[in-house]
Amino acid sequence: MKRRLEVRALAVGIVAALAFSVQAAHSEDAVRFAPLKAEELSPAQKAWADMISAPPRNAKFTAPPYRAYIRNPDLAPKLSNLSEYLRWNTSLPARLSEMAILITARHWTAQYEWSAHYPLAMKGGLDPKIADAIAKGTRPDGMKDDETALYDLGIALYRDKKVSDAVYKAALEKFGERGITDIIGIMGYYDMVSMMLITMQAAPANNGVPPLPVLEK
Repeated sequence: MKRRLEVRALAVGIVAALAFSVQAAHSEDAVRFAPLKAEELSPAQKAWADMISAPPRNAKFTAPPYRAYIRNPDLAPKLSNLSEYLRWNTSLPARLSEMAILITARHWTAQYEWSAHYPLAMKGGLDPKIADAIAKGTRPDGMKDDETALYDLGIALYRDKKVSDAVYKAALEKFGERGITDIIGIMGYYDMVSMMLITMQAAPANNGVPPLPVLEK
């Protein structure tokens, strides 16, 4: 009797595993906002695709989130122009702007965004220990004063939904009013990017960056 139960349990497990494999394969085949071919683009879509392929973006319209943007050629140029300012022309150094993006990616558990911007944060000079703590959802140790001010502002907005006088004063001293609007602009834009990536089910970039762990609520 015991032997029959063990065999039966094994069979059930095999069937469940096969069903999961089929389901996983099916989900991988179902691509939302599937990449368009060049010959499928309208004149407006092609004009935008040509624009983003030029420096400094050097982007492909088939990559996330651009393959979603291109579905709306009226909105896409506005988004890419905003992205150009927020990526390269704010008052913040890359170390801080990329840190802000990582905080946003962590808030949304946006895997593609995290994997794409983690290397950029390292290149910009962010300490890997700080990024790793953000990934775990814990407060990083050893932050510089400007990193602390940015982190506290971001966490206040995402977690508390309000900014205390102390947090605002610290941010103001480090970044000024323009810098605060830059930080909020970066996070707000990447909120939208995160939602786009999550909707299109964008997988992490295949670049060796460990995925974000799922945090307990």
